[in-house]
Amino acid sequence: MDLGRPEERGRQTRGPLPRGPFSAISRRGFVGSAAAFTAGTPAFAAESFVQRHRLEIGIQLYMLGPDVAGDLDGALAAVAAIGYRQVELAGFLGRDAASVRKSLDQAGLTCPSVHVQGRSAGGMDPSLEDPGRLADALAAVGARVAVMPTPRIPPRLGLRPAPGEVRGAYLRRVLPQFAAEDWKANADFLNRTAATLAGRGIRVGYHNHNAEFAPIGDTTGFEILLAETDPGRITFELDTGWATAAGVDPGALLAQHPGRFSMMHVKDVKASTRRNFVLQQDPTEVGSGVIDWHRLLPLAHRAGVSHYFVEQEPPFERPRLASAQLSFEYLTRVPA
Repeated sequence: MDLGRPEERGRQTRGPLPRGPFSAISRRGFVGSAAAFTAGTPAFAAESFVQRHRLEIGIQLYMLGPDVAGDLDGALAAVAAIGYRQVELAGFLGRDAASVRKSLDQAGLTCPSVHVQGRSAGGMDPSLEDPGRLADALAAVGARVAVMPTPRIPPRLGLRPAPGEVRGAYLRRVLPQFAAEDWKANADFLNRTAATLAGRGIRVGYHNHNAEFAPIGDTTGFEILLAETDPGRITFELDTGWATAAGVDPGALLAQHPGRFSMMHVKDVKASTRRNFVLQQDPTEVGSGVIDWHRLLPLAHRAGVSHYFVEQEPPFERPRLASAQLSFEYLTRVPA
């Protein structure tokens, strides 16, 4: 989930990553934490689902917090050491795309997709409103999909947060006020942008939270987005944690719409998570929550999901890298 600029996200979290380069974080510390967590976990079958289908598990860098921008090389080296082979960027981290690509190459990682805001907010990062500059930046990092992580807010609700209001609080305030017309306007914007970017070989995607599943009469915002967007140009990235927080079965959603989802945020939530549509969940590592991954991974693969990015929302109960390792190790042991 991308709730805004790194400095804003930092104010919303507890237990931020230690300051300094990621290489200075004790590997013994997060490996030990992971070992303690997995002690007593039942053994898995010899061949895993990931192995059978040759999946490259990725990570959404938002999970590692705002310190990524300060030590990108260290962050990428750390996730590569865990075993991740792909990353999804939450913006370009205030850097030019060429320098980001250099860091990716140095760590032996690829970046198939980038979260890109639907409106320009200043700064270096291009938005979907600037498709030419965006296409250049995506090409530089090797990405082929631009994912809009949150809907464009209609002008009547205020295009920017109020003074002193962080983006997360802003979204919790305005998203419940969305009408069907607002979701249709977002679908139209995605279609127009995708038509422009198609000539550069870029596909446009949309990533859900839980506000999209709030009832609007006899439909929802997500149903409107699915119905009103061009299946040939618009793909969806299913965030399993946010869907579950909305009371939606992610497996059933995938089965109902084969071919519409090509990416997935592999995210789990605790049983204490109550159904809501206002960006609330009780997060946990993959495999320690309520989602049945033995069922969901095959459903996702059959529905056309080809990219799987681990992500976890704050607050964290252990170092973020330890959580990233726990989720990775669990996923790579789920039996085929």
